[in-house]
Amino acid sequence: MKYDYLVVGAGLFGAVFAHEAKKRGKTCLVVEKRNHIGGNIYCEEIHGIQVHRYGAHIFHTSDRKIWEYANQFAEFNHYINAPIARYKGELYNLPFNMNTFSKMWGIATPEEARERIRAQIADLGITEPENLEEQALSLVGRDVYEKLVKGYTEKQWGRDCRELPPFIIRRLPLRFTYDNNYFNDRFQGIPVGGYTKIVEKLLEGTEVRLNTDYLEHREELNSLAEKIIYTGMIDRFYGYCLGVLEYRSLRFETEELETDNYQGNAVVNYTEREVPYTRIIEHKHFEFGQQPVTIISREYPCEWKKGDEPYYPINDEKNNALYERYRELAGKEGRVIFGGRLGGYRYYDMDKVIAAALELCSVELGA
Repeated sequence: MKYDYLVVGAGLFGAVFAHEAKKRGKTCLVVEKRNHIGGNIYCEEIHGIQVHRYGAHIFHTSDRKIWEYANQFAEFNHYINAPIARYKGELYNLPFNMNTFSKMWGIATPEEARERIRAQIADLGITEPENLEEQALSLVGRDVYEKLVKGYTEKQWGRDCRELPPFIIRRLPLRFTYDNNYFNDRFQGIPVGGYTKIVEKLLEGTEVRLNTDYLEHREELNSLAEKIIYTGMIDRFYGYCLGVLEYRSLRFETEELETDNYQGNAVVNYTEREVPYTRIIEHKHFEFGQQPVTIISREYPCEWKKGDEPYYPINDEKNNALYERYRELAGKEGRVIFGGRLGGYRYYDMDKVIAAALELCSVELGA
């Protein structure tokens, strides 16, 4: 055996594990089927703009230890996530807050906003929501739902809200303050120079092989290491022998524009169903860029099929039950440890990815 660990996937989870293993004197080989490191947080620099190739990623956490850990590898700026929603030419602040309600109803006080929402909910008389539409209406009333929830959600899931189960929206936060900060976490920002530099530093001194699909070279690669850290799709690892886990996917259309400022904000959501994309990302605003050109990406949700990039696991009852069956198989593996969003079939924010990787390191590598 040439290496202590074979790490499958050069995303954040695999990179953190490889970094910590190297610190403890272990050798790792990292293999990645894409032609770049970084997984979905990969940033490509174009005209001095860090382009988030797989959608907007804003680092946020309330865990000081995770924040300090990430800051070892990058300087973070003071970016605050404050997306705008656009509905038929009207602009609203997100998350739903007093700026949103003031624009929507011409009111000024929290009590006026509460009363408007209470009245709309009471008029609907929904007691036991039977689908996502009824669930959302019972939480925020008709105006907020129709303008800011319905179309966006239907595009995200590719289904009418009346065909979606209510559990998808367990809560819709309403803020009765004039605060456009989307996250409540204490620490927030974007790494200066993009996320790819963080992963480069994490993998410094570790051998990485790009354009290498582990499952196509499994026997050869397994012979090189004592243990395998696998961050790919758990069902694909087992040849889909129990069935296929479902995901939603995304498609991006990215273009360069000859203007210094296209939309005035990093993220603008398009909440009407008739507009086919869910949002436009203007990447330069993540780092307060002053370049004479700009780069935007339109984000289109789409059905996932084998071969597509899986973005969001569909964690409904059927898929969760199937994942549990795969997890039972994984528990019987002697050399293979599954991790990350695809290995664990769950969506992780970046801070949770780091925390999960460090927890594995603690168990596997010791303090």
